Amino acid sequence: MRLPWPLPALAAWCLAWLLFALLQHRVAPAWALVAGCALGSAASLWGDRWWRRGLIALGFPLSLALASGLPGAAALPAWGWLVPLVLLLAVYPLNAWRDAPLFPTPRGALAQLSAQVPLAGGGEGARILDAGCGLGAGLRALRSAYPAARLEGIEGSALLRWLCALRCPWARVRRGDIWRADWSGYGLVYLFQRPESMPRAAAKARAELAPGAWLVSLEFPLPGQAPTRQWSAPDGRVLWAYRQPAPTPTATN
Repeated sequence: MRLPWPLPALAAWCLAWLLFALLQHRVAPAWALVAGCALGSAASLWGDRWWRRGLIALGFPLSLALASGLPGAAALPAWGWLVPLVLLLAVYPLNAWRDAPLFPTPRGALAQLSAQVPLAGGGEGARILDAGCGLGAGLRALRSAYPAARLEGIEGSALLRWLCALRCPWARVRRGDIWRADWSGYGLVYLFQRPESMPRAAAKARAELAPGAWLVSLEFPLPGQAPTRQWSAPDGRVLWAYRQPAPTPTATN
């Protein structure tokens, strides 16, 4: 269920405060803080923009700091105020912000993928990579498009990788850097990144993808490269598909 802004933030702050109030007389204040901040960090995934995620995650600890004279809050140890930062880094590691911190694939966005990008044998046994799989929305969409494929995901956040693996037990999900991973064994690599990441994606695809393999990008095209296929998702976002060409034969005398 999608809530209009700022209801996700208000709901997350209220839930975090409620959890803190329920726990502060049952456990040590620091553990009550950890629980409230953890709930806020998890709820930040409701945000559809990076600044909204930050507001959702930081609303509870910041309001608690302003109300530090309250019972329980005043007893928090100094290190307790590092908890929100640690939890945010667990969900959104710094290196991930060079790319896309968390842009879930919209529902139905890949509904036409198998028709636009047919794989041999309907994709049976084909290795498909969701590079930056987040919470698994892209992997689920890829499974609908190619149910017989071998799906894999790479995610930089340890927490998101764990949650994605829980949501997608049929996929191989691992933690790693999508730019250091080897793309050469995949028949299709799917990306939903940022415009700034696309030149790097184009260079990596040229260097590593085998002839005939596909790179599919939601919303952002590869610079200076004509797509093999191009179509619009139901919400109007454009998908760009690039098939790697066969190597040009070298002329001999």
